[in-house]
Parts: sequence; C-alpha cells; structure tokens
Amino acid sequence: AVPRFPRVSPTSEGLSSAVFSSLLERARASGKHVYPLHVGDTYLAPVFEAQAEAQRAAEIPRLHNYPGVHGVPELLRALAARISARGDRPIDVGQVQVVAGATSGLSVLFQTVLDPGDEVLLLAPYWPLVRGIVASRGGVPVEVPFFDRVGAEGFDAEAALEAAVSPRTVALYVNSPHNPTGHVLDRSTMDALARVATRHNLWIVSDEAYEDFWYTETRPEPVWNHPGLRERTVAAHTFSKGYGLAGGRVGYLHGPGEIIAKLRSVHTFQAYCAPHPMQWSALRALEHGDAWIAKARSAYAEAGRRAAAALGVPAPAGGTFIFFDARPYLRSG
Repeated sequence: AVPRFPRVSPTSEGLSSAVFSSLLERARASGKHVYPLHVGDTYLAPVFEAQAEAQRAAEIPRLHNYPGVHGVPELLRALAARISARGDRPIDVGQVQVVAGATSGLSVLFQTVLDPGDEVLLLAPYWPLVRGIVASRGGVPVEVPFFDRVGAEGFDAEAALEAAVSPRTVALYVNSPHNPTGHVLDRSTMDALARVATRHNLWIVSDEAYEDFWYTETRPEPVWNHPGLRERTVAAHTFSKGYGLAGGRVGYLHGPGEIIAKLRSVHTFQAYCAPHPMQWSALRALEHGDAWIAKARSAYAEAGRRAAAALGVPAPAGGTFIFFDARPYLRSG
C-alpha cells in the first residue's frame, strides 16, 4: 500500500539514530564529566582569516546572495590548484564541485550512482554515518571486515573484497587515513582495491576527511591519485578537519568531469549550494591555513602517541582517533 499520513517511507523507518546519541544521554545521567572523544572536531580555533566573523560584506560584494551552484569561482580555482599540486597531473575546475560539507557531498554522490537495491562495500570498521547515508539513498550497505586486520599476517585484502562482491555491487567506500583505526593504506593494498574495482566495474568513493593528518615520514599517496583508481574514483573532501571549520559546512568533491557534471545536478536539487559566506572562509583557510595544519598535525600526532602508550596499543599512523579491542577491559555480563 502507498504510505499515507502519518506513516513515513520504509527507508526512513529503517534508519536508526546515531549510536552515540543514546550512550551520551546515559553518560550525562551518570553525573560525571563527559569527554566526547568520538566526535571528529577540534579544540583548536581556526586561523582568524577563515573564521565566519572575518567575512565582511563590505569587502565581499553581495555576500547575502546565492553563489553559483558550482561554487564561488575563486574557491574553485584554489581547490583545483590544491588537488593538482597533491596529485601527479593537473585538474580543472570542471572536475570539482563545492558542497555543503563532505557528509552532504557523500549523500549527493551516492544518490548519483545508486539505484534502489544497489550494494556498496563498506570497509569495516567505518565512519558510522556512511551506513545511513547509503541506506537513505536506497542502497544496501555491505560490511567487509577489513581495517582492523589489513596488514596483519595472513590477511588477503583482495580475497576479502572479492568475497563480498555480488552482481548488485556498484561502489566501494574507502577512507585513508582511516576513521577510526588510524590506518593508512599502502600501495599494495591500493593495488588490490584497483584490481577488484576494475574486474567488477566498481566506483571508488574515497573519503578524504583526514587527508592532512598523517604521522608517517612523508605524505601518503591519496587513493584518488593511484593510477589504477583515478578514473573511477570520486573523492570527498572537507574543511571540517584540516582547517577546523566543522560548523561552516563546506566541502568539495572531485573526480572525472563527467560524473562531477551529473552530481552537480543532483546537488542542485538537494542543497542548491554551500553557504556563501563560508565558501569565502574556506578560501581564506586555503590561503592562510598551512601553518594551522602543521600545528594541528603535530599536536594530534603527539596526543596519539601519548594516548597509545598509556593504553599499550600501537600509535595511529593518521587520523584523530585510537581504535583498540576493549573486550579484555569489560566486565563479564
């Protein structure tokens, strides 16, 4: 039967609230101070030039109006230059779309590539929101045990992925540096991803939220720059982590020009545009934020090392979380 008031769609009924929401209420009820270590936000204030109050209408004409659906031109040019500098080939502004945060961007992307019932491989453990994003777009999330065992002796990344692929598999979601394990994918693992994706004609969705927080000697190769992946990868970036602008809700997608043009249409109907003033904040962050990123990377690396040493676990190679097996510390029952 067609849903009628007050019923809602089965898809909406199937979406659960964030697991941490109920736990937070229980923690607050204990009367003890709550430290929200699960939230990917920062205690560091962003550079002044990027803060919302620094964007002045007197200096930026018509700041109260809609910007273009594509994004503020100055920001698009800066983003294309940034991506080109981090990869090994230039890209143009037609391969970039400014979005209202990476969460919204991922929703737009999955809506663009999924039909109802299509499957997306989620390399577990994973950022909790991505499961709901896929489901809300009519997709079927398929968990693949991966990031808590990749690199371990005897683990075959390609075999694990291959075993999860079905005729309905359309995309593979990957995140490196990884939330929550802190793992950084190496070239051999990306080679395995590329072989599986090529064999089954899969899209790669690369979540680049923690791209600026790596604690290795050199910057890791991005998934989107891997020769076997770049033609089928759409990357989602955010200003929430690397520049401390989580409240600004600005991010961007980049990938092959053909799919960026398609998802731009979807974005128009879903969000229309990212907040105009905060797009200028994002541009100022790109112009003035390199020292902030370096400071944050150093602070987070030290915090990760100290916390890992206290817990007796390996320090993360990237990201802003420590993920470990807590079962030995839990009381039975």
